[in-house]
Amino acid sequence: MTSPSAPSALRADEARTRLHEFTVIDVRTPAEYVSGHLPGAVNIPLDHIRRALPEIRHAAERGDVLLVCASGARSENACKLLAEQGIGTASLVGGTGAWAAEGHDLRTPAACDTRAGWSMERQVRFTAGSLVLLGLLLCLLVHPALLLVSAGIAGGLVFSALTNTCGMAALLGKLPHNRPRAADLDAAHAPLRGR
Repeated sequence: MTSPSAPSALRADEARTRLHEFTVIDVRTPAEYVSGHLPGAVNIPLDHIRRALPEIRHAAERGDVLLVCASGARSENACKLLAEQGIGTASLVGGTGAWAAEGHDLRTPAACDTRAGWSMERQVRFTAGSLVLLGLLLCLLVHPALLLVSAGIAGGLVFSALTNTCGMAALLGKLPHNRPRAADLDAAHAPLRGR
């Protein structure tokens, strides 16, 4: 388990020098994970962390655990969730974005192993933009009050920025193409158990 004196957040350069010491868990969606992940990272999406608690606890008993996402927000949430269960972990500050910006290597699976997909950020931008355009179109063609669809999306984006959360990403993460396959989860759990 991460020692009490161990940092709960590591910058990319710090994490890189100690990467061999960590069990790295990427909490992004499978589509985001295959777009590029830290070397040796296993993919357990944030909404599957609770189901993987025994395996994560076992990994933490063997050594330090580093949680990673795209920006650091989801991995911070995962750290808090695991801390509530008595499992100490660290989060990568700035996520894979900061890792790549520092020039560190991101791994991608072989072409035959990937599931085509967009990053969650791209999915959110596409969905929000589509809903805003739909609201504007409905306002022009059906009724002016339907402009509220666009206003609602704008308000949601502002709220998302202020709270560093994203309800739309949480909803999109539940779509079938963003869900991990059972075989992928089993494969991710095995290294956490030490096999």
